[in-house]
Amino acid sequence: MRRYLVGLVGACAIGSAPASAETLYDALFAAQSTNPQLGVQKAQQEISEEQLRSAQGARRPNVELTSSADVTRIDTDGPVFANINVGRIETIQAQLQATQPIYAGGRISAGVREARAGVSASDALLEAATQDTFLQTITAYVDVRQNREAVEIQKSSVNLLTEQLTAAQDRFEVGEITRTDVALAEARLEGARANLAAADAQLEANEALYESVVGFRAGDLVPPPPIGELPENFDVALALAIDSNPNIKAAQFNELAAEQAVKTARAELRPELNFVATAAVQQQFNEDITFPEITNTSLAALAQARIPIYQGGIARAQVRSAKLEAAQAKLDIETQRRSTIADVSQFWYAYSSARAAIAASERQVTAARIAYEGGVEELAVGVRTTLDVLDQEQDLLEARLNLSQSQRDAYVAAHQLLRAVGKLTPERFGL
Repeated sequence: MRRYLVGLVGACAIGSAPASAETLYDALFAAQSTNPQLGVQKAQQEISEEQLRSAQGARRPNVELTSSADVTRIDTDGPVFANINVGRIETIQAQLQATQPIYAGGRISAGVREARAGVSASDALLEAATQDTFLQTITAYVDVRQNREAVEIQKSSVNLLTEQLTAAQDRFEVGEITRTDVALAEARLEGARANLAAADAQLEANEALYESVVGFRAGDLVPPPPIGELPENFDVALALAIDSNPNIKAAQFNELAAEQAVKTARAELRPELNFVATAAVQQQFNEDITFPEITNTSLAALAQARIPIYQGGIARAQVRSAKLEAAQAKLDIETQRRSTIADVSQFWYAYSSARAAIAASERQVTAARIAYEGGVEELAVGVRTTLDVLDQEQDLLEARLNLSQSQRDAYVAAHQLLRAVGKLTPERFGL
């Protein structure tokens, strides 16, 4: 019931930009429901299911009903009909024919197996597309939050430097500092304003990206939930990725489908045998009073064989083409495997590096804040110069930005790792 209510709230939020706070769950729910790229893959998965039904239907009888009606008028003085006025003849006929495949050279069975492998490949690709959409949503979510924090930090810096410039101008007027100190404060202030403008531009870009993925503009984004469980070590992550990555699974099913396509192509070189049953009725209406109405019925059953003798090389070319596609599919498995190994390595060490950077940045922020506060007090008593305080304020600004960026990098890298190992699934987020 709780998930239903939360899902209902998320569904209501899809239509327009929500005014209340948004959670990462809301964003993921909206992206899963409305993202067009994910919708394309869902449609492709449904197409593959219909192709399987079509392949299975080739095993069943094919029943056709044909009918016709015609009117003929015959006037003759020939010797055969010399004493008979044939005149107008109306004919109505209908035929029911059923064809049941008996032997198709393995084409039907191979086609069904190929279609089943195609369904499995489409399922894996849909899973991959879902996880890619989730990763894009998570990245956009934390990027917007980090950009907003960066803008607030830059605004604080501008406000602080504005106050320092005012104080420097006051002190210059009473002769406590030189014009150089004032110019330094002005330069730092203009630099902070430029950084604020750049941060605003980056925020607008990431909010637009968020809207393109989720479907509405970002509102008040609450802090995302904890990362959750990750693989315990690199070797476990690597083994899990090779076993569970949906791109590898899709490539494996594509290879299976390609192997069955080879068998389908070879079946065109083999004989076919069908059982055909026919029932027909024909009724004629004549102007001739001798035979005013004639009815004919027939029943027939036969075995129909097709033996290919010469096809202009088309069937053998199709076999060779299918073999090349199978070889290509096998190479794609290795391509996906190597790409996955590289992704796991990159994201595992990126996450480890980001965690170390968070710890270092936290210590840096603490030290920079102490240094800045002490510098302000020392400037008041003339121990420090304006340039010293400006440098310490810049160090504190960079430390806060570094901490914010490191926290974002760690969160994104963790979910990139989950995507690489195939565990960034809807179930992980309760969807």
